[in-house]
Amino acid sequence: MKVENVLLEKKYHDAIEHWSRHNFKDYPVLLEKWEEYFPSDEKFCLCAKLEVGTPDLIQIGEQKGEKKRLEPDQLTEEQAHHLLAIIKAQASTEFGSIQQHSGTLDRANDDQDRMWVLRVMAEELRHGYQMIHLLLSKDWSHVSGGVTGRQMVEEILSMTTGNHVLDAFNLDYDSFIDNITFAAFIDRVGKYQLTMQKVCAYKPMADSMPPMLREEAFHLAAGVIPLRRFAQRAGSGDPLASMRSVQHSVNKWFPRGLEMFGDERGGETNVKFGFKDMKNREAQDLYIEEVRKMLRDINARFVRARFPEYSPEQAEDVITELEQTRGSHRGLQHEDLLRLPDRRFFRRKGEAAFEMIGIDGETFTDADEYIRYLSKNLNEGYVASRDLVNFADVLRKVKSGTMTVKDGIMAMPKLKRLGGMCPCSKGVRWVMEDESGGQTPVGIRA
Repeated sequence: MKVENVLLEKKYHDAIEHWSRHNFKDYPVLLEKWEEYFPSDEKFCLCAKLEVGTPDLIQIGEQKGEKKRLEPDQLTEEQAHHLLAIIKAQASTEFGSIQQHSGTLDRANDDQDRMWVLRVMAEELRHGYQMIHLLLSKDWSHVSGGVTGRQMVEEILSMTTGNHVLDAFNLDYDSFIDNITFAAFIDRVGKYQLTMQKVCAYKPMADSMPPMLREEAFHLAAGVIPLRRFAQRAGSGDPLASMRSVQHSVNKWFPRGLEMFGDERGGETNVKFGFKDMKNREAQDLYIEEVRKMLRDINARFVRARFPEYSPEQAEDVITELEQTRGSHRGLQHEDLLRLPDRRFFRRKGEAAFEMIGIDGETFTDADEYIRYLSKNLNEGYVASRDLVNFADVLRKVKSGTMTVKDGIMAMPKLKRLGGMCPCSKGVRWVMEDESGGQTPVGIRA
C-alpha cells in the first residue's frame, strides 16, 4: 500500500482552513491532543490522499477492459456530467456532517467519545478536501455549465445544514445520541458508496477511495462502540440511559440512510458507466442486513448487562424468544430491544415515498393518525423541527389527492444560501422549488 499526499493550491487550502474556523472550532484541540488519544495512529494530515497501484483497466460496465480515464474530457460528455454531480454531492456531505456534529458535540458523556467524534469531523474535513482536489486538479469546464472551479469550491463551502445535496445532511442533531447513531448508520452508507466507487472508470476518483475507506472504518467504530456502551448502561439500570432514546434516533436516521442509496429502482447508469459495481437496491439490501446485525449485537450487550449471569448464547436465545413472541422475559419487554424499522417506514423518496408504513410494517390510512404515530416514535426535538412540519404538510396534500407523489418529493422545502464564501456573511432562505426550477422564499433563518 503506497499513498501520495497532495496539497491544494494555497488559496484553496487557506479557504478550507478558514471554513474550519467557523464550523469546526475544536479542530486545533484535536491536533493538540491527537497523540494522547490516538498514540499508535499516523498524525492527521489535511491533504488529498491518492492510492498508488490501483487497477488501470475499467472493471465493470460497457467499457470494461479499456484503460481507465485520467482526464474528464476522456469520458463521454454524459459520463463527465454524471461524475461531476457525484463528486460535488460527495463534497457537500463531507462538509455537511461536520456542521451537524458541531451542534451537539459538547453534550458527549465523556472526553473519549468527544475526541472520537472530533477525529471523525477532521477526517470528514479531509474527505471534503479530497473531493475539492478532484474538482480543481482537472478541467471540468466542458460539463460544468460555465461554472469555474473556484465557483464550485465557493458553492460547496457556502452550504449549511439545510441546503446540502442529500437530505440526511440537512437535519440538525437533537442530542449526542444523534452524533453516534449518525456515525453508525449514515457513515455506514458512506462506506458502501466509497466501496462501490473503488472500481470507478475515472482513475483519480478510484485512487481517492481506499484512503477514505480506511478512515471511514473509524467513523463506524465512533458510532457503534459508544452505542454499545450506552446500551450496557441502560441494561444495568442507569437512569440516564435508555434504549428508547436510541430507538428514536434510529427511526430518524435509518430512512434517510436508505434514501442516500437513491431510488430502489435505479443505479443502472452508474454500473453502465463503470462508476459503481452495484445498483441501488442491491446495495441497499446488503446495508439493511448489516445494520440489522449491528442492532442485534447492541441488543445482546443490553441483555447481558440486564442479566449478567447469562452467557452470550443465552442472551441470543432471549432476543430470539422476544422477537418471536413479542412478549417479555423476566420483566424485559420486546419493546425494550432495538428494532430496525421497516424499509418503507417514514420515506419521502424512492419506491415507498409517502406510503404510511409503521416501524413493524403496519399500514395507516389517515395522514394525521400517521403523523401522530411518527411524533411518538421520533426524537422530541426533531418532532418540533421545521423539517417534520414540512413533511406532514406535504403528506396531507399527497394523501388528499391535491398533490402527486412526484410533486410531493419535489415540493419538500430546502434551505438555500445566496452566494458568499464566508459562512458568516449571508443569511439563509427557506425556498420552495417548482418543477421548472423556480424558487419561492417562504421564510428566513438568521
